[in-house]
Amino acid sequence: MAEAAKSKVFEFRGIDSVWYAKVLSDTEEAIEFDTPKYLYPVAELGKETEASSEAHYYDNKALISLTSEGADTVTLTGAGIPVDVLADITGKYFDPELGVMSENQGIPPYIALLYRTKGTDGYYRYVVRYKVKASLPSETVHTEDESTDANGQELTLTGINTTYEFEKGGSSKALVIDTRYGNADLTDFYTEVKTIDTIKAKGEV
Repeated sequence: MAEAAKSKVFEFRGIDSVWYAKVLSDTEEAIEFDTPKYLYPVAELGKETEASSEAHYYDNKALISLTSEGADTVTLTGAGIPVDVLADITGKYFDPELGVMSENQGIPPYIALLYRTKGTDGYYRYVVRYKVKASLPSETVHTEDESTDANGQELTLTGINTTYEFEKGGSSKALVIDTRYGNADLTDFYTEVKTIDTIKAKGEV
């Protein structure tokens, strides 16, 4: 069944359940995360990875190809972001009693980003981006008129590798779980941040 699922032709058509969790610590000894929280309703997610490739020539031939992979840029386009959530992910001051945010020179925390994408074949990919940092979102607001036009907010996050090196695979930027293989236990995916070392198979205690 797994082999048949892997051979299917599919495209992506769906993004939902976007959550985040603050990175509490990331050292050579361990990586720890806070409890995940819902981020905001997202209509579109894009990811680009900095990459470069260069051929080295010997005896007038390209004999070695060197590649380098850099940071990820994740772009979320969605509805309006609640001010308390926006303050939380960008390091701004928020007064919960008054419901006001100060756009002070706060330090944005590293957060883990959790979401799932849906394929046209009905299967999902669950993703954890271990260590991203958000900047204040782009927004456009126009005058109210007779049209049905409205604007949400676009959030840009920059993702890097973990300092901690996992037992499986070493330092990493993300965990990608594909349900086409049908083996990973996803029952509590949004309860705590899963890693390549902590994700379990179905039925495993």
